[in-house]
Amino acid sequence: MSGAERRATLAAVAREAGVSVPTVSKVVNGRTDVAPQTRARISALLASHGYVGRATAAPTGVRTVDLVFDAMETPNNLKILKGALAAAAAEDVDVVVGLVPEDPRGAAWARRTASAHREGIVLVTSSITSKQWQHFVERGIPIVTIDPVDVPSPEIPSVGATNFHGGMEATAHLTGLGHRRVGFIEGPPERGVSIARLHGYQAALSRAGIAPDPELVRAGPFTFDAGFTAAADLLSRPDRPTALFACNDTLALGAIEAARTLGLRIPEDVSVVGFDDMPVSQWSAPPLTTVRQPFAEMGSVAMRRLLRLAGGAPLDSPRVELAAELIIRKSTGRNLESFEH
Repeated sequence: MSGAERRATLAAVAREAGVSVPTVSKVVNGRTDVAPQTRARISALLASHGYVGRATAAPTGVRTVDLVFDAMETPNNLKILKGALAAAAAEDVDVVVGLVPEDPRGAAWARRTASAHREGIVLVTSSITSKQWQHFVERGIPIVTIDPVDVPSPEIPSVGATNFHGGMEATAHLTGLGHRRVGFIEGPPERGVSIARLHGYQAALSRAGIAPDPELVRAGPFTFDAGFTAAADLLSRPDRPTALFACNDTLALGAIEAARTLGLRIPEDVSVVGFDDMPVSQWSAPPLTTVRQPFAEMGSVAMRRLLRLAGGAPLDSPRVELAAELIIRKSTGRNLESFEH
């Protein structure tokens, strides 16, 4: 049996010590919030099994973390990258940027990460399964997620924007302009951000005394074509909405094009609000009203939290939400019919 095969996993050590895997992980990471007797028992078992944790320094002595994206297709990713790199540089930590590997169970991914002596991973807009999470926990590799697709456990650290509040602000802006029929283009319905923005939309309608209408909601991927299709469907209704709130800017730009195709003017006939504030938003015709996410700050905060975990320090809370901000431009205007009546 090879040396790698003889090494006990953290799960095996946890079972023998009669403690949880996170407790063993704390000892491996040098955390101080473990009782001395328990720490001694775990340390002895780790030594007897010849366990080599990921905390073993890399041969070069350089501290390195991974920054992993589901894709690198939007300017938002570049802003997150910029913020994360700046935070890592301030701590003299190198960053290796990559894409999520095709490893549904996560065992090989965790093994490669440990072998490369990474101190941890910042995972951006990706899904992580409970099985994958368990493999990283067993190897003592901390993970911090940014806008995860789904989180199998509330213990997984995550960073995001105030999506619910942003959804409320966007919708309240439209109802304040007199719009009573506000359509919502949701994006992927399984995404946490989509759900939070939908709930914010519904809450703002209810606050304005408007009953949310499920017939005015459409879902689809975060793409221009999906925004075009959803808006064309909604705006072709006899009782079409006079305003649309799209779950991201790409969807919103598709909605604007659909309105134009149908001969509708923005914002005279239809007001449109997006979410994200991508650079293209201020260059669209007309410039897009949208909810700005602090992407660079999200990257910076996530990186600082990861380095804190890698150093063995606890987090005050698993979840951090940074304030989103409504940016009003020229794609929204008053519903004149509502004010006339």
